[in-house]
This record gives sequence, C-alpha cells and structure tokens, in this order.
Amino acid sequence: MQIYEELVARGLIAQVTDEDKVKELINSGQATFYIGFDPTADSLHVGHFMALCLMKRLQMAGNKPIALLGGGTGMIGDPSGKTDMRKMLTKETIAHNIECFKKQMSRFIDFSDDKALMVNNADWLLDLNYVEVLREVGPYFSVNNMLRAECYKQRMEKGLSFLEFNYMIMQSYDFYKLYQDYGCNLQFGGDDQWSNMLGGRELIRKKLGLEESEAKAQAMTITLLLNSEGKKMGKTVSGAVWLDPEKTSPYDFYQYWRNVADADVLKCIRMLTFLPLEEIDKMDSWEGAQLNEAKDILAYELTKLVHGDEEAEKARNASKAMFGGGDASQLEAVIVSDDDFRDGVIDILQLLVVSGQCKSRSEARRAVETDKSVSVNDEKITDFKKTYTKDDLSGDGIVIKKGKKNFKKVSI
Repeated sequence: MQIYEELVARGLIAQVTDEDKVKELINSGQATFYIGFDPTADSLHVGHFMALCLMKRLQMAGNKPIALLGGGTGMIGDPSGKTDMRKMLTKETIAHNIECFKKQMSRFIDFSDDKALMVNNADWLLDLNYVEVLREVGPYFSVNNMLRAECYKQRMEKGLSFLEFNYMIMQSYDFYKLYQDYGCNLQFGGDDQWSNMLGGRELIRKKLGLEESEAKAQAMTITLLLNSEGKKMGKTVSGAVWLDPEKTSPYDFYQYWRNVADADVLKCIRMLTFLPLEEIDKMDSWEGAQLNEAKDILAYELTKLVHGDEEAEKARNASKAMFGGGDASQLEAVIVSDDDFRDGVIDILQLLVVSGQCKSRSEARRAVETDKSVSVNDEKITDFKKTYTKDDLSGDGIVIKKGKKNFKKVSI
C-alpha cells in the first residue's frame, strides 16, 4: 500500500481538489507541502497532534514538509471555528511562542540536511505595504465568495471584524509565497480551513495566468479529528491537553488517551499511531475488556511519540498502579514545598491546588463539600478544613483521588 492509499485507509482524507495529481505527488515523494501553525500559546496541543503525525508520515515517504509558523497571521487570528475574536497577542509573546513550537516540532519532523523547512510568515507579511496588497492581491478575491465561506458565515450573526476578514487573504498569500520561493505544491489543513486553502490555490492560478487544467498548485485537506469532535477532545478538568510536559504531564497525557470513548479508540489508533494497518484491522472485532487493552495501546503509543519510551513506560506503570491493582509507589509524586505549609500543616484544599487537580481553593472546596468527589488513600473527604502534617506526606506520600479517574500522589 502506497502512502496516499494509507492516508485514505486511516481515515485522514476529507477533500481533495485533484485526487489523481495529489496521489501522484505524494506517492512519488515529489510533494513539497506545508501546514500552518499560528503561535497562539507557548505550547502545541493535541489539536496540532494529527497535523504533526501527518507531516511525519509524509516525510517518511520521501516528501518534504514545510512547517509554517504564523508570526504574521498570528497577529490577526483565524476566525474559523471561533465564536468571538481572538485575544490579540504582542510581537514579543508571538516570538516566545514560536521558539517553544520549534523545539516541540523537532520531535516529529527531521529538519536536518534540508529534509524539511521551518519558516515564519512574519518574514513577508509584516513588510507588506497595504496599498500594494490591495493592488496585487485584492483583485483576485470576490467579497461575495468570501462571505459564502463557512469560516465567515458562522460569524456573521455575532459580528465579524474587518481585521479577521483579511485572514483568508493572508493565508492565501502564504501559499503563493511558499509556491514562489520554495516550490511548495501542496497544502494541508483541517476541514475548517478548506475555503482559505482554495483561496490560496486560486490566487496562484490567477497570478500566473493558468487555466484550471494547467494549475500546478493543488489544495488538499485532512479531517482533524479533534476539531470534528466539537473540541470536547483536547479538554480535561485542568484545561487543554498540551504537548509540553510542564503544562500536561506525561501521566496526564497518557490518561487522556486512556480515557477516550469506546467508539473512538480504534479510530484514534488508525489516525494517530504508526502501528501497521494489518495489526489495527485485527482489533476491529475487539469488544469489552479488549477495548481497554486497545486504549492502553493507544495511550502508550501516543505518549511514546510525544514524550519518549521512558516516560511512556512510567505513565503506563503508574496507570496500572491506580487502576490495575498495582503498586501505588510507582506513581510519580507531586512534591509539596515547605512554603505550602502553615503552622506545620497543609489543608486538603491547598493539596488539591498544588497537585493540579483544582485551579483554585474555591474550586477545591466545591469538589470536597458540594460534589463530595475527593478521597485520600481511599478515604472519602467531606471536611474542607481537613489538614495533613509533613509526617503524613513523608515516605510514599498520599494518593488524592478527585472524581473517578483523576489520581495524584503527593509527597514532601
């Protein structure tokens, strides 16, 4: 099975403008393709995960990825899938976020020896002259067509700023620039990006005076599972699931995937792991306890991809310690500092905050007093004034459980 056919079999392809041409480019290793990443935070998250895995698959098949960092488009904000305008970021924040992205992307993509490129659209977008853009790009975009695009239609009732209205033009210009400067002949994105990508393809075609049949630039889209799930995936009780271990620990990352719905587990294994399709096909008949095994395989494989073999093994052992009757001492402990104690004790609310299970003391109090969802070493805690000494937290520490699946070991 060639790479394009594998992408189809894994459920990654949603729409293609010219399937025969795209298939030819990818299968022959002749695609120079790009995917854009706007640096809206200081870490990539699971919403970027499929795109990174796709870039890795295509690079392994001999194609050349371009990771486009949105230093320019990030200053505007993509309205696709958004109900309100994004918070505007400073140049300094964007620059910091880009540096964080670069480190994380290198775990997936080999940038050595010109095998892949990492470019920043700030290098051309920030120097553009407004009147020049209007003359050089504006004539090729129909406002009527733009307003019919899904990325804008859903915002028209609540209000769409002129700032965001320009995003499609900027993204289209990116493809034109990458085509001209780097020979980029293919673009990928989530299905919510389809209108923006068609804009880029049309801009190239019209600027070069090509007929439709002569167009060398082809646009393609993949379905980003995490978008089509209504953003419910990628969220936990403590916020977004990040690829940065300082923001989402390897254990929490593992548990996130370990807890996917039964109906989604095989779909996730197909789309996100690098296990052979023949091996995955054998899982189609799995049910009951076997689905739990499939979830463990999914969580382990993805944690290994993001955090490495050692962290994946530790996360798996910790999970078995909590849910499989294993040794709780294998859990990695959250360390409490002396500053967290008051008069030699620390209360349960502070422990819940320090462990990351609650964002604030008020949230922790609701969990204890109202939800009654907190236990320590299997003992239900209903008194929010409950305190612990340093002796209580010494040795193996204590295991705090919030809800059914949120476990943390706390020690000094």
